[in-house]
Amino acid sequence: MAEEREYPQCKKCNEGVLVPLSDYGRDGAPITYKAWVCTNPDCGFNIRIDNGEISFGRTIGQSFK
Repeated sequence: MAEEREYPQCKKCNEGVLVPLSDYGRDGAPITYKAWVCTNPDCGFNIRIDNGEISFGRTIGQSFK
């Protein structure tokens, strides 16, 4: 059974919600909640952790790795 969760509303657009994304590090270790992104495609707000630094608002796109 899927667990229901409530995610925070995006404070930039007030239309979408912020959903977490996870990733894997260079050595294959999981990085839980590496980024949070707005579900409203017109908004594009995101906040992420890169090499221990927090960044937000960068344009995001599909990775072809």
